[in-house]
Amino acid sequence: MNEVRTDISDKLIRIDLSGRIDSNNAEAVKNEINSQINGRTDIPVLVEAQDLEYISSAGLRVLLQLRKNHPDFCIVDVSPEVYEILDVTGFTQMMKVSRAYKQVSVEGAEVIGRGANGTIYRIDSDNVVKVYHDADSIDDLKNEREVARLALILGIPTAISYDIVKVGDSYGSVFELLNARSFSDIIAKEPDRFDWCVEEYVDLLKKIHSTVVPKGKLPDMKKTVLGWAGFMKDYLPPETGNKLLSLVKAVPHNDHMIHGDYHTKNVVLAGDEVLLIDMDTLAIGDPVFEFASIFNAFVGFSELDHNQVKSFQGFDYDTAKKFWNRILPAYAGTDDEDILRSMSDRARIVGYTRLIRRAIRRNGLEDEKMRADIENWKKELIQLIDIVDTLSYKAF
Repeated sequence: MNEVRTDISDKLIRIDLSGRIDSNNAEAVKNEINSQINGRTDIPVLVEAQDLEYISSAGLRVLLQLRKNHPDFCIVDVSPEVYEILDVTGFTQMMKVSRAYKQVSVEGAEVIGRGANGTIYRIDSDNVVKVYHDADSIDDLKNEREVARLALILGIPTAISYDIVKVGDSYGSVFELLNARSFSDIIAKEPDRFDWCVEEYVDLLKKIHSTVVPKGKLPDMKKTVLGWAGFMKDYLPPETGNKLLSLVKAVPHNDHMIHGDYHTKNVVLAGDEVLLIDMDTLAIGDPVFEFASIFNAFVGFSELDHNQVKSFQGFDYDTAKKFWNRILPAYAGTDDEDILRSMSDRARIVGYTRLIRRAIRRNGLEDEKMRADIENWKKELIQLIDIVDTLSYKAF
């Protein structure tokens, strides 16, 4: 059974298709559409295909005629079965086609990861879903799937999304993660495995940083940090602001991968394999930018309010600070205090720059507590900039 319903406004022709369109009824469907459109070719056509169960080559020719008469033609809410037909025949390359997405609920689901752009929930024993905070996030989601695929091709062990779903008004990306536990959960519940977590965490980090990324495949983190430093010039003494900008500008180009949000919620143990998740922050750049985000995750964000790391990572501030202090010598392969202090100081400069900018952009100067936090971070930042002559980790 097929039904054609058409709604025409001054800006859009909406055509709802349902049932099956094949050689038995394609001509009738075409005639019905033409009679309802009544020669209007001056406005775009949107085909709503949520209830379309099947379309044959005869039905595809009906769509081709519509596209010929209406260049601004698109098909939305296409079922997986019909989408596969459109994809195999090349229609997804010729016109705008968007799939219908299955609805998934995360009510009561365990949170196993959280980042700047989304939250990861376990929806059953085998699968997790990353739900984006922004409801208009489908392009960001598709981009993350592409960069995760790139990382896997380049040898980074990561979970791959196999489906896109709707979660409330937003979108989510589904991953298969059997029996996966975040390193945060392991550290919080099995303190005797702390050293193991440090070792595995650093081993994976070194693998990421040793991975060369083909040109143009990932954004350059240096450009982002230059924006942060430029913003800060209005909130620092002129000499300090200029030096901060110069330090960032002097960081040499680096085409190796960085994760950008590398904390223990985003490293998971699935079976006996350590995997990296939450890939939307992947970039290239000097490791100093990575260690700045690591510092913030374990120390910076919670330095003035120790409860924050407990609510975010699941373990207390002392454990978080201990983890930060342990990964530096493990990464550098030395216990030399001068080297480790230098690594920490460089990371803290970028970390505090981000913290201050973030707080100011969230109207922190209008809040008494946040204003005090900003002043404390600025004091630390100014002192560090005064004693540091380079940010790059190249020497390490």
